[in-house]
Amino acid sequence: MDNVVRAVVVYDGRLLLVREAGGWQLPSGTGQPAETAEATAARVVYELTGYLADGSAPLDGSSAVVCQLLSEDPSDGARLAPERIRWTPIEETATTELPPAVRDYLEGHTPV
Repeated sequence: MDNVVRAVVVYDGRLLLVREAGGWQLPSGTGQPAETAEATAARVVYELTGYLADGSAPLDGSSAVVCQLLSEDPSDGARLAPERIRWTPIEETATTELPPAVRDYLEGHTPV
């Protein structure tokens, strides 16, 4: 699997984003041999941010996987510095570049 997998972690009305060269985006990475998209998403979230997450459901028609947050506090050893990790309120993600399937998923979680 050489496709990039994007992890969609929503907690308390906020989306987990990481700052990479292109700006704020979903945690993402490439799968290892025989690794499922769900496992890749969970691994990438942990490696980049230190948060434990469980990749639970791939979003149809995209390389994104919805993840459930398993730890409210990140562990030490995240690859990214804390200032490159943020929880963004869903309503503030309008200018963030997200795949259409992710945008549709988030719209179902936006408070009315």
